[in-house]
Amino acid sequence: MATDPKQASIASDEADYAASHEDFSLQPVPEGARRGLISMSAVMLGFTFFAASMWTGGKLGQGFQLWPDLIVVILLGNLILGVYGALLGYAAAKTNLSTHLLSRYAFGVMGSKLPSFMLAFTQIGWFGVGVAMFAYPINKFVDVPNLPLIIGGGLVMTYTVVVGFKAIEWLSVIAVPAILLLGLTSVGTAIADTPGGLEALMAIEPEKTLTFAVGIALAVGSFISGATLTPDFVRYAKTRKIGVTATIIGFTFGNSLMFLFGAIGAISTGLSDIAEVLALQGLLGAGIFLLVLNIWTTNDNALYAAGLGLANLTGLKRVHLVIAAGVVGTLLAEWLYNNFVDWLVFLSVSLPPIGGIIIGDFYLRCRRHYPEPSQYHFKSINWAAMIAWALAITVSVLSPEQGILSIAPLNAIITAMVAHFLLSVWLFPAKTRQ
Repeated sequence: MATDPKQASIASDEADYAASHEDFSLQPVPEGARRGLISMSAVMLGFTFFAASMWTGGKLGQGFQLWPDLIVVILLGNLILGVYGALLGYAAAKTNLSTHLLSRYAFGVMGSKLPSFMLAFTQIGWFGVGVAMFAYPINKFVDVPNLPLIIGGGLVMTYTVVVGFKAIEWLSVIAVPAILLLGLTSVGTAIADTPGGLEALMAIEPEKTLTFAVGIALAVGSFISGATLTPDFVRYAKTRKIGVTATIIGFTFGNSLMFLFGAIGAISTGLSDIAEVLALQGLLGAGIFLLVLNIWTTNDNALYAAGLGLANLTGLKRVHLVIAAGVVGTLLAEWLYNNFVDWLVFLSVSLPPIGGIIIGDFYLRCRRHYPEPSQYHFKSINWAAMIAWALAITVSVLSPEQGILSIAPLNAIITAMVAHFLLSVWLFPAKTRQ
């Protein structure tokens, strides 16, 4: 029976609309939906411009002298994140696949569900942290009840993620310049309020010092989940160069700035909470508005990534999963807010191996070439990846507290990458490049 061309065209249009509405959660991003450098950089900066990074910077500022110790910790931590994210971003820009679809090549279809669960769970957690960070300053300084703020903030942020990548893109374009203005104003105020200015600020000694290893672990752990999910956003890049450049801008520039803004405020005031710093500096009014934008952009990225992970996990519609994830993150907001450092330590141990395995699979095993998902016979579970993940976590936990091998997240990434490749060669010698 002959196919009616008109009906076939309508069916194709309907399929394209459905995939677009789901933001291509289970397929490559088509050419017509891809973005240029300005758009991708805005999205990645919106992702990394996060109040929680300022908070981490504040904790680092209380544990290190600004110059040179803190600057070295911030730059090295974000260099690790930038290189790690860029390697994943290149793979995403070349294949136009999300983290979760890339993980199917490395972990297998069923095996990829475990990292998808872990990543989705952590992004829901970050969403909850962000919702609480939105509500608490308003509650503290404007005396609006906490519960309605948490519920209202969670609902509004969830709605923009339901709309999809386009809403995230436009929100980032508005928020990024505003957040830069807030941070630079806060830094300028901190320098002006410190007797002796910048020179005196750089010489202030911390009361309780952190070790170099803990500092790097906090710096990397603060956004290692975000870096691992780089492909979820960079898959929209028009070219590999755009994808890598936008990733480096986001992590090595954007995240470093957030750390510095938080650290300098903490050093000058003795407070790590960015909202308290802004209040003390007389910037609370504008600060709350810009903090809301700051949190909103990153929370949208986090919840968006969680939806993609849950789509790979369940096969259900992204929109419905985003709503469910938003509700869960909102309900957990207060607990996450009060256990922030423990959350970072958990992330720094468990998540880096996922990206390391994908990097090892893409660059070493497959030599930067993945076949189209529709043309590839995926394993159900790739035990090489599972064993490599366990080994990497073990190496991370056993990392020494001092010395060149003390950066546990970096140890985990390298171990996962190398172990996955070697185990693949050993377990599947005839299929190492397939």
